[in-house]
Amino acid sequence: MSNPELDKLISDTEKYLQNVKTFYPFNIYIEKDIKPAAVKQYKEPIVEDVKVKYDAAPVEEIKPETKVVIEKDLFGNEVTVKEEWEFAETLEQMNEKICNCQNCALGATRTKFVFGVGNPNADIVLVGEAPGADEDKQGFPFVGRAGQLLNQILAAVELKREEVYICNILKCRPPGNRNPLPEEIVQCEPYLKHQLNLIKPKLILALGKFAADTLLNLNQPLNKMRGKIHHYSGIKTMVTYHPAALLRNQQWKRPTWEDMKQFKKLYDEIKK
Repeated sequence: MSNPELDKLISDTEKYLQNVKTFYPFNIYIEKDIKPAAVKQYKEPIVEDVKVKYDAAPVEEIKPETKVVIEKDLFGNEVTVKEEWEFAETLEQMNEKICNCQNCALGATRTKFVFGVGNPNADIVLVGEAPGADEDKQGFPFVGRAGQLLNQILAAVELKREEVYICNILKCRPPGNRNPLPEEIVQCEPYLKHQLNLIKPKLILALGKFAADTLLNLNQPLNKMRGKIHHYSGIKTMVTYHPAALLRNQQWKRPTWEDMKQFKKLYDEIKK
């Protein structure tokens, strides 16, 4: 017995399945097993047994953009894991990929992620410890009183802030400006390394003992690290006092001036 409403339901079902077939390469067949009693019992017809059969053809997997790459050595051992941000070809791209980082607890306490600022092709990179309160509010490194003093220090050796690149070991402010924790450095230092790989500087200046200890993998008094040429990932590196320390202790300004003259002399030699 023909039922217009039921026929329309089946027709609509067939159209829907054909549309589905556009996305899934199945061969679709419909078996209609209608129970008339069910149709009479209700105002709207009910199809109790519409069976869909399909022959599943191999479906090509649609892979999302690669986020992790595991490399293997000559023996087939997995040795390296690369994340999406490691494929960034510019500092801007990298910042976009890591600015929401939650790899450590600082991600939950920061106000703004402090990536870095300056010339993306700089010959010189200045590396501090971590953002402070002003940096956390504005999202840029060295923008408070210590940052103003840093600008003066650079100007004293005929360097401009716009010429160099400035960043920190950590990209997020530790609560209360405490020292970075080892696990925070482990999570954040790879970001610094990739920044340096993109910038390709000729010189690094470590500002303060904590930055120097981290970059040089040392644990020495600052005076023992000053006045020497070290290396970080193959890049010549020197050490001086952090500008914030100079605000607390005026007697360190003179040795900082000596460090900066030596640093500028080395830079001039490298440029020649």
